[in-house]
Amino acid sequence: MRKKIIIPAAYLLLLGVLACEQDRLPIFGQRQVVPREENGKPVNDTVYHTIAPFTFTDQDGKTVTNETFKGKIYVADFFFTSCRTICPIMKTQMLRVYQEIQGDPEVLLLSHSIDPEYDTVELLHDFATRLEVKSDKWHFVTGQPKEYVFDLAQKSYFATAMEDKTEPDGFIHSGAFLLIDREGRIRGKYDGTKEDDVDRLMKDIKRLERE
Repeated sequence: MRKKIIIPAAYLLLLGVLACEQDRLPIFGQRQVVPREENGKPVNDTVYHTIAPFTFTDQDGKTVTNETFKGKIYVADFFFTSCRTICPIMKTQMLRVYQEIQGDPEVLLLSHSIDPEYDTVELLHDFATRLEVKSDKWHFVTGQPKEYVFDLAQKSYFATAMEDKTEPDGFIHSGAFLLIDREGRIRGKYDGTKEDDVDRLMKDIKRLERE
């Protein structure tokens, strides 16, 4: 006769916790340990890097800030409408993400123009209209000096964005898609010019929603 193997419930619970932890996405950026007191006892809180406060105007002329994405997951990128190199590929791939999440109220998209002088609200409105996307789901934003956008890209999103007159279109920027969680923390970075990496992004959005 076979002996029954009894596995303690506490052990099963531990396995479940470990499995959940392994399924969690990493948190990008530096973190700080901040001491505080709770019920008279010292406690250490871990404070993670988050996206800095920002203010932009979207394709409908509406103000877009961090509050727009409060409690939401969003995917961010940097582009400009006159770009002839990687932006058309990125647009095609971000459209795939849009189609995947358009029925999901928990996920939004945010595309920052790095050429705000050219990319006016009216031009971005036309751009979004031609893509046939909803403005409350995918925000194309402008309205700040390009230096402001470059600083936000590099210091908050850890993405490349800068002016370079030696380049064909006058700018250098990465093709990165950044996955941001409900607390404004970076949880993933993906190459927006590669279909397999964007496939991974769409899977990671689902993973993040389960956390």
